[in-house]
Amino acid sequence: MNKDFLTYDWNSFNNLSISEKVELFNHGKKPYHGLMAQQFNRAYLDEIYHLTNVIRAISKSKQGSLFLQSLLPHKKAMLYFMQPSTRTYLSFRTACQILGIQTSDVRDSSISSEVKGESSEDTLRTFSSYFDYIIMRHPEEGMAERAAWVLEHSDRTVPVLNAGSGKDQHPTQGLLDIYTLRRSFENHGGLKDKTIILAGDLLRGRTVRSLAQLLTHFEGIKLILSSPEKFRMKEDVIKILEDSNTEYVVTDKFKEHLPEADAIYMTRVQDEHDSGGEKSERSLPDFSLTVDDLSNLKEHVAILHPLPRRDELDPGIDNDPRAKYWRQERNGMWSRAALIILIADKQQEVLDYWHQITRQVNHTAKALPRN
Repeated sequence: MNKDFLTYDWNSFNNLSISEKVELFNHGKKPYHGLMAQQFNRAYLDEIYHLTNVIRAISKSKQGSLFLQSLLPHKKAMLYFMQPSTRTYLSFRTACQILGIQTSDVRDSSISSEVKGESSEDTLRTFSSYFDYIIMRHPEEGMAERAAWVLEHSDRTVPVLNAGSGKDQHPTQGLLDIYTLRRSFENHGGLKDKTIILAGDLLRGRTVRSLAQLLTHFEGIKLILSSPEKFRMKEDVIKILEDSNTEYVVTDKFKEHLPEADAIYMTRVQDEHDSGGEKSERSLPDFSLTVDDLSNLKEHVAILHPLPRRDELDPGIDNDPRAKYWRQERNGMWSRAALIILIADKQQEVLDYWHQITRQVNHTAKALPRN
């Protein structure tokens, strides 16, 4: 428990600045809860990148997989998903399995006591009685933050991991997107000085909101924010780009910017957030990437999409080596496992194991006879 939380009721807490909230969520040093992109500075992104690579390498052997499963078999996680999800749910669940964490889930409020009128706050406190981690996706903006505040005011505080919150944040998607981009550019100078197109529904796309904020930690990034005018990025993210001196362009053009892009991040129309009787079109033909566009792209371009997709990303692109979205999907379980390891403070055990087995391999290699 962070005792500083106790000085704030919900309204006063909710009115704090982002930096003040981050300090509370991080318990003053490193993330205890994983709720917003602003919690992750460049040093932490570097640590997650390295740790994710190490976990992937360790898992390639049976012995290594058993070691990873021995890290947290005494822990349990609740997957509390109040919105439909395939990839985020499965990648978190698999990340837990990689680390030996037992999981349970509630994926429909109609089968919980909420249908009887129980408040979300009481539901969360119930979960904390049984589980050591709460991984939650919720349609209400700020609900993950409220969950952390509720539990910090209880006698059993457990980490809350935000698996998608309204139209606002999807921080762990941002982490895996950064990881995918860095892997994609390993042989092309890294993320430094790259031009990245974020295309589609930027107004309500929580994945691009989190990613844009994380990209401000990398030198020389240029963002092309490409969308119809009614789906433009909100001013809060624009202000973050300006405050960090990140170069950006807001445009209602897409195709004409393709030749300059080092990465293209496609998104679908987020029509699940339509309200008040409005109904968005389900696709944006002028902001779609097709097979015919491939000839206009750089040879090393990385094409990403958080999925699911509709018409904005042609399936004919799937087998092009520049299409990274299936790797991006798979990277989710590894980067989320790394985040859980860091929150559980188990990273040194992982690194010590990795150094041990690499020393053994190097020793064996030196002992082999040479021709």
